[in-house]
Amino acid sequence: MFLQPKKKKFKKEQKGRLKILAYKANKIVFGNFGLQAKESGTISARQLEAARQAINRKIKRKGKVWIRVFPDKPVTKKPTEVRMGKGKGSVAYWVTKVRAGTIIFELCGTTLQKSVLAFKTGGAKLPVKTQIIKH
Repeated sequence: MFLQPKKKKFKKEQKGRLKILAYKANKIVFGNFGLQAKESGTISARQLEAARQAINRKIKRKGKVWIRVFPDKPVTKKPTEVRMGKGKGSVAYWVTKVRAGTIIFELCGTTLQKSVLAFKTGGAKLPVKTQIIKH
C-alpha cells in the first residue's frame, strides 16, 4: 500500500508553486547517511515506495531506513475523453513537494559502500536529481 494521509480537512487542493531551497529538512537527524534532493520537484507516493523497496533490497534489510518526506498533497485527474467543465476531477494520487536540499531518506546500520549502492539504486527511482551525504 502506498503512503497517503488518513484524513484531510479538504479533499482537493490547488497546485501551488515550488520553492527553490529547503531550510528546514536539509540536515541528517536520524541516520548516518542521507539521500538529498539536488533540485526541486514533486515525488509521488508510488515513486517513494519504489525507492524505499530498492534501498531495502540492497541493504538486505540489515540497517534502518527513515523516510523523511510524506506525500500529503492530492493530485486530481479527470477521466479520459471527458469534455471541459463539470468541475475538478477526483483525486488520482498523492505527491510530496520536495525543495532542493531536502533529505528524502536516511539510513544507518550499514557500511558506507552498501549505503552508497543502496542510495544510488533508490535515487534512480526518483524524478529529481539526488546526492548522497554523510553525517
